[in-house]
Amino acid sequence: MQFAPNLVLVGPMGAGKSSIGRRLAARFGVAFVDVDHEIEVRTGATVATIFECEGETGFRARERATLGDILAGSRQVIASGGGAVLDAENRTAMRARGFVVHMHADVDTQLARLARDRTRPLLAGNDRADVLRRLAAERAPLYAAAAHLQFDTGPHACNEAAVQLGHLIEAHWRPPGDDDAWAERAADVATPHAP
Repeated sequence: MQFAPNLVLVGPMGAGKSSIGRRLAARFGVAFVDVDHEIEVRTGATVATIFECEGETGFRARERATLGDILAGSRQVIASGGGAVLDAENRTAMRARGFVVHMHADVDTQLARLARDRTRPLLAGNDRADVLRRLAAERAPLYAAAAHLQFDTGPHACNEAAVQLGHLIEAHWRPPGDDDAWAERAADVATPHAP
């Protein structure tokens, strides 16, 4: 059993981090936080506008700060942005403060799910499939390095994926304070052991 204060979802855009994440938060009785949405609330600007004004570098700096603040909390399902894993500090922080699930979706699934979405700055060009393949090649090893568990959302409808993933997560993680195991773990950590 993983004793982590948060459940963190990583993976490519279109994998279902937000839609499935909301359902997982309800299942576990914890808060749901979408990092990109939180960045927009804090800045008063959309992610696309931040990319336009500050570039990807400016956005990633805001993402790192926002993610760090969110991870300081507990009892949350956190949907990270698809590129959050690009930063080694983010990967370290996510693993230190969360049970990390890599939600995978192949490029065909992403294209289908994102067909009408025009809000993604990295997909603003004409060849979405090429961009998604390039991002997958770059980021897949980073998702794998950050994750404690991988789940392929591609073959599942959202509700079905949430149910199946919820069962898998229950075998590995519980929200803090959710059962006696947390109390035992806290007592064990607080009790000095003789060498």
